[in-house]
Amino acid sequence: MPLTHALTALAGLIVLAAAAGILWRVLDGRRRRTRGAAVSLDELGVTGARAVLVQFSTETCARCPQVRRMLRAAASALPGVAFAEVDLTHRPELAARHRILTTPTTFVLAPDGTVSARFAGVPRRPDIDAALAELPALQEA
Repeated sequence: MPLTHALTALAGLIVLAAAAGILWRVLDGRRRRTRGAAVSLDELGVTGARAVLVQFSTETCARCPQVRRMLRAAASALPGVAFAEVDLTHRPELAARHRILTTPTTFVLAPDGTVSARFAGVPRRPDIDAALAELPALQEA
C-alpha cells in the first residue's frame, strides 16, 4: 500500500473518531423521550413521595458517584422528593425491562411511578431541576 493511501486512511479514521466523540459528548446526559413507561415504586422501596429520582448504576460505573451526589442534593432540596439507587449488577432484569443500555441512567418519576424524564449518562443539575418542576405533584406545593 502506498504511503499516501495509508496516511489518507489514517486521517479518515481520526476524523471519524473525532466526530463520534463529539456526537457522544453532545448526547450524553440529555433528556430522552419517554413513552408511558412506569416503574414499580414498591420494587424500589419508595413510598409516600411526591416525586422520585432513580439512578440506575453498576458497581464498575466510574461516573455514578458524582451523579449520586448530585441527585441526592436535588432530592433533598425539595420536600417530598425521594432518591433511590438501583445497582444493575444485582438486578439485571430491571436493565432489560427498562431498556437501560448505559450507566448512569436517571429516571424522574411521578408519584404513581410514571417516568416523566429519562437521562442516559451524566445529567446536568438544571435539567433535573426543570424535569422536577414540570411534575404536577410538585407544582401544587
